[in-house]
Amino acid sequence: MNHSIKTKTPAGAAYRNILHLALPIVIQNLFSAAISSADVIMLNSVGQSSISAVSLAAQYTNVLFMILYGLGTGATLLCAQYWGKGDIRAIEKVEGLALRFSVALSMFAAALAAGIPGMMMRLFTEDQELVTIGAGYLRLISVGYLCWGISEIYLSVLRSIERVKISTALNVSALLLNIFLNAVFIYGWFGMPRLGARGVALATTMSRIVQLAACFAVSSRSRDVHLRLRMMFEKGGVLLNDFVRLALPAMANDVIWSLGFSMYSVIMGHMGTDVVAANSLVVVVRNISTVFCFAVASAGGIYIGKEIGANEPEKARADASRTMKLTVATGLFGGLIVLALMPVMQNYASLTEQAMGYLRVMMWINTYYIMGTAVNTTLIAGVFRAGGNTRFGLICDTIDMWVYAVPLGFFAAFVLKLPPMWVYFLICTDEFVKWPWVIRHYRSGKWLKNITREDV
Repeated sequence: MNHSIKTKTPAGAAYRNILHLALPIVIQNLFSAAISSADVIMLNSVGQSSISAVSLAAQYTNVLFMILYGLGTGATLLCAQYWGKGDIRAIEKVEGLALRFSVALSMFAAALAAGIPGMMMRLFTEDQELVTIGAGYLRLISVGYLCWGISEIYLSVLRSIERVKISTALNVSALLLNIFLNAVFIYGWFGMPRLGARGVALATTMSRIVQLAACFAVSSRSRDVHLRLRMMFEKGGVLLNDFVRLALPAMANDVIWSLGFSMYSVIMGHMGTDVVAANSLVVVVRNISTVFCFAVASAGGIYIGKEIGANEPEKARADASRTMKLTVATGLFGGLIVLALMPVMQNYASLTEQAMGYLRVMMWINTYYIMGTAVNTTLIAGVFRAGGNTRFGLICDTIDMWVYAVPLGFFAAFVLKLPPMWVYFLICTDEFVKWPWVIRHYRSGKWLKNITREDV
């Protein structure tokens, strides 16, 4: 079965195809951002300490998410090309390889969260109240990590074969359940105890368990790719080599980027609870404002990968250009969303006067920072990975985060002792510093390669 289209795709049709894949992902990402918003909104009634503690503890969840996202996109780049080629057997073998890594890493993360949560929290803050609240959160969410490690890979594979509506339905259902359970356990609905920050973790864990069960139910009725845990134990052969060579650098790229981003929280965590509280709200706004950019990056990558697998490189180049144009448009739109949300956050947030001042400055910075994030994400995590080029992003982000941004942040905060907002401004130059190299690599066309094999 060959899913390729041999005729030239008109620009209008190509934009429609990309948006057709992107819109369900937008919905999914909006609901995902809504979870973070719901956590902050509901915890607002509990207090600033709970907001700050959950924000810091969630950095570990964010790191795990980036690991699973990296494995998922690594699997997606292979699966999308084999989807273009029409090789379902290869797709299921790639899924098994991705599960092999994701389950092992999720178990490790769960063991840390359950075993040494206090030590994990002290990496971010010395405030004992925040450590205690965050440790309780981590213990309860550890079980959810295990379920997430399986479901995230299956949902990534569904997206790679253009089953984005099913993937979105599964994710949105779990997220809606998460929001409902948040209210149950935070506010004590239906006679339940008021659990505060621990209620957020319990709600997340229960929704992940339900989501995994739903994934198995959908898999049992699927006509294409199934979720079979036994595939983890099959010999990988040449696909294992391809997965290690292509998917693991994608995972490492996302982990290195995520750890670097977490270092920003470490820096701000040692600059006072006002900075932490303001940043926790800004993260919510940024997550909402970037959903369109990230959806275009994901959809464009799937569509381009499918065309490369079908041996249509010129169509892939043309659609990479169209994806970039959509990205710039969504980046501008994201900045406007931040502007629109400014008065809402300032009127709503229950912060100290100092924290409110930080919030205003951070939001102004994010009106343009989103464009930098949008362009780099689309090229590195979308276009380049679609063509099997994952090493460039790994090298680029490692240098940008760990040679430039993180050392600059620590130097500015603890050596120069600059005011918090100057430190934040300097940190937020990270995306723009790498633009020249990323854009030049895109224009070179060296990223475009067909990585499928005839016999797997």
